[in-house]
Amino acid sequence: MHQPQDDRWALILAGGDGIRLRPLTRVVAGDERPKQFSPLFGTETLLDQTRHRISSVVPPERISVVATRKHERFFSQPLREAPGPLIVQPENRGTAPAILYGVLSIRRRDPAAKIATFPSDHYFTNEVAFMTQVRAAFRIVEQRPELIVLLGIVPDSPAVDYAWIEPSDSVAQTPDTPLFRIHRFWERPSPALAEQLLARGCFWNSFVVVGSADALAALLQDTVPALYRSFEPVLPMLGTLEETDAVERVYLDLLPVDFCTEVLALSPQILAVLPVADTGWTDLADPKRTLSLIARDRVWTGGAGD
Repeated sequence: MHQPQDDRWALILAGGDGIRLRPLTRVVAGDERPKQFSPLFGTETLLDQTRHRISSVVPPERISVVATRKHERFFSQPLREAPGPLIVQPENRGTAPAILYGVLSIRRRDPAAKIATFPSDHYFTNEVAFMTQVRAAFRIVEQRPELIVLLGIVPDSPAVDYAWIEPSDSVAQTPDTPLFRIHRFWERPSPALAEQLLARGCFWNSFVVVGSADALAALLQDTVPALYRSFEPVLPMLGTLEETDAVERVYLDLLPVDFCTEVLALSPQILAVLPVADTGWTDLADPKRTLSLIARDRVWTGGAGD
């Protein structure tokens, strides 16, 4: 019998260039690969660690990865051999085109899909706690498919290099899970504002978003209609031999579009935030923070004397 869990999908965003961490990844990997294809912690790349983390909630065959063609030498063999779909963009045009392309591709395979989007460059000290909340977010959107749920990290400091989510009223009729409407987003606040956000009970934006394929597509169509229209000629080609050429034509004239600032921030009233605590979450965009974590990880795993 078909169960709601059978429509759970994951979309991993692995198409970024990782410019800020390039000096570090050059030392680690010995070439110009982006951070998601680098083994910063242990022997697995960040992308492989992300895939394994997600597989506790979503089967590997329903974990789709969005990559970019110019990075193919770094991902070709492992991703093409993976059981889940690989989506290759002709160019990196920001997170919104990557998510739209991924959502449309998954919806073609499974019109009832519920999709969780994940960056490929996050670090956790407690992955189980984080994925427990991802599972809770799936249950919410299965019961209330009109909702799009963001995972908000309960902060432990007034960080100024993270985006923040300011919650609003509690969302009623959710199963034993605190869930809040979103009042607004704050991008990289000043130190004084970050202190205020921390005091007001705001959350760091993990950029992990869970929603039905239909709701996510509708959100993109409403907020960035020109981007959505540019993909409409591709829809009949998805899953066919013509898809690659059709997508190539779209990306030729595509301008970069950011999902956080140009999609989510424009529609806070139709979104909800699910708090996530005690996971040791870190976004590995900042070189100093990443180096600090690598040093701490080596101490924890006994690598300092190797």
